[in-house]
Amino acid sequence: MSPITIAALKEQSGETPIAAAIAAQLQSRVTRSTKTGKPYLELVFADATGNLSIKIWADSPNFEAAGALAESAMVRLEAEWTQNQYGVNPNHLAWHALDAAAIANFLAGDPATRARQERDYADILALSQSISDPRLHALCQHFLTQMGERFRRTAAAKRNHHARRGGLVEHVAQMLRAAAALCPVYPELNRDLLLTGVLFHDCGKLWENAYPEDGFSQILSLRGEMLGHIPLGIEIVNKLWRELLDSPAAAAWTELKPAAEETRLHLLHLIASHHGQFEFGSPTLPRTPEAFALHHIDNLDAKLEMLRDAYAQANEIAPGIFDRVFPLPANLVRPLAKTEDRCAPRQKTEEESSVGSD
Repeated sequence: MSPITIAALKEQSGETPIAAAIAAQLQSRVTRSTKTGKPYLELVFADATGNLSIKIWADSPNFEAAGALAESAMVRLEAEWTQNQYGVNPNHLAWHALDAAAIANFLAGDPATRARQERDYADILALSQSISDPRLHALCQHFLTQMGERFRRTAAAKRNHHARRGGLVEHVAQMLRAAAALCPVYPELNRDLLLTGVLFHDCGKLWENAYPEDGFSQILSLRGEMLGHIPLGIEIVNKLWRELLDSPAAAAWTELKPAAEETRLHLLHLIASHHGQFEFGSPTLPRTPEAFALHHIDNLDAKLEMLRDAYAQANEIAPGIFDRVFPLPANLVRPLAKTEDRCAPRQKTEEESSVGSD
């Protein structure tokens, strides 16, 4: 039985059990208790396409072995899998440690995901190059040169959306494409500032949601836990900005309007306000057109990613109606299919053809 990805398992499993194997790395293990006080283990496994949480009950024959599983262990999980509104569940679960050849193949990642992220990163490079403000252009290039490799192995979140190695690249690339498309529609938007804000809005996640070079388990860091990605993002931009001001190129920027300090302040505001509300973690509220645009572009891309995942995982509980998947607010309904126009182009009448011919 050839292993499938976690994303494929979530898409294929449902109420009817399917026999399948996945290769995955242990991301976390927590001991919890049921309402009656019985202990159980909650294990989270990850691969290049996402993560999977499974519960091992105290009366399971796997309970002791699950507790002894080495930290960040890479294993092959075999089971008969079902899925309900609470997630994917394994029956008759067994696991085996991966050998050296299997580990090398596992760390190479899912080919489709890897190809998609390569295309996304190329778009990030191209759209960053299109920024005309020399200070913001230099800042983007400095960031991508210094931190590009870490950026490429960072998730956009710990759960809910783009929660996989390289997920931040997918999220930022889609947001950049959306921002570039919106700027001609709303000419009051400062395109250079908005694109730069998109690139940097989650840059603090390089220390909050990063992955090691040789694995799919997110790294926990004191900086990420104690500060969070918004303060870290502000710190990163300030550090890179100071380095640029000390460079020879900065001498040519003194006459530019708006001034460098005003430009920096507007960029920091985009990072600080991009969650949109105090209760969602923003230390300030959006106060400029670019800040409002960035917040809604970010939220839209996150929600649509959640929807894609939810449709792939949710059980159809009635014709065209799917189970609610957290954190979405309600049951989903199958989206309306796009119209297929199979008719030949309508031929003009003689009267219509004669209009304007004189």
